Amino acid sequence: MLGVVKQPATVSGHDQLVSILRAAGETTRLRILALLSDADLTVKDLTTILGQSQPRISRHLKLLAEAGLVTRSAEGAWAFYRLAETDDGARPADMILQHLDPDDPVHARDRERRAATHRSNAEAAAGYFAANAEIWDHIRSLHAPEAEVEGRVRALLGDAPIRTLLDVGTGTGRILELMADRAERMTGIDASAAMLAVARANLARAGITNARLMQDDVYALSVPRDTFDAVIIHQVLHYLDDPGRAVLEAARTLRPGGRLVIVDFAPHAVETLRSEAQHRRLGIGRDEMAEWLRAAELDTVDVCDLTGTDSSLTVTLWLAKDPRIITDETRHKEGAYA
Repeated sequence: MLGVVKQPATVSGHDQLVSILRAAGETTRLRILALLSDADLTVKDLTTILGQSQPRISRHLKLLAEAGLVTRSAEGAWAFYRLAETDDGARPADMILQHLDPDDPVHARDRERRAATHRSNAEAAAGYFAANAEIWDHIRSLHAPEAEVEGRVRALLGDAPIRTLLDVGTGTGRILELMADRAERMTGIDASAAMLAVARANLARAGITNARLMQDDVYALSVPRDTFDAVIIHQVLHYLDDPGRAVLEAARTLRPGGRLVIVDFAPHAVETLRSEAQHRRLGIGRDEMAEWLRAAELDTVDVCDLTGTDSSLTVTLWLAKDPRIITDETRHKEGAYA
């Protein structure tokens, strides 16, 4: 498995350009860049698609990573590769890909093999979800209709532009599907590699290409401060030992003026959710949430409850906002993640 590749401390623009051109100037590496343009792939995926050995693919990826054209993120025993998202790597990659002919037979065949690989991965993910779907269906039946909850999430975020969105505890990727038409770029994180496999299959099936997935820790997110316009934590906090700490960490990633939407159960007495669905907490109270948001230095903008006609659980939604004012300096920093 490859380690984290670090750029030298001082690299001139000329040297970096030469490194990029050398890395991209090879047939297989061009094919890899094209394959990663709208999908995250593992070394195993790429060996299957390209019909080359694991050492060769790993070597190509190492060179692309050293040039800053691709990045790597670990998910348990796997590592997923994607095109770089910072300007230094993303812009050169985009320029290179613009000159590739999408109708070229080699690239068309690669896309067909990638689609077959996605179908195989989706079948495996569907097996996992099917084995666990009963408990999810049971929980859904206990609260307000999901469509109503999702509609309220979108309403809370309003019409303000969302360039970058973070979904904390993405699970099956449903929130990313819900927000795909509203956000330019989305990131979904989850601690479970199995759930990320489900999410990846669902997003591929839905044709969503503006989302990335990564395995991460809700208490120590591996993203910089001031990165996201919007953060959503949907039905996650009741699984955690320390929900307040997760709220604090999510708030850290908000840009000035950014918005945080939290969805969770109000306090309840459905004890079976603790034993059958691994819920650590039987709901989240308004007072404790208010305290967590204050500790995170966020302003509470709105709180609402949703309860279905035959429901035994109430869903509470919170909207909070980072009170910092957007300045010209802030906009300049945001350019690195736009």
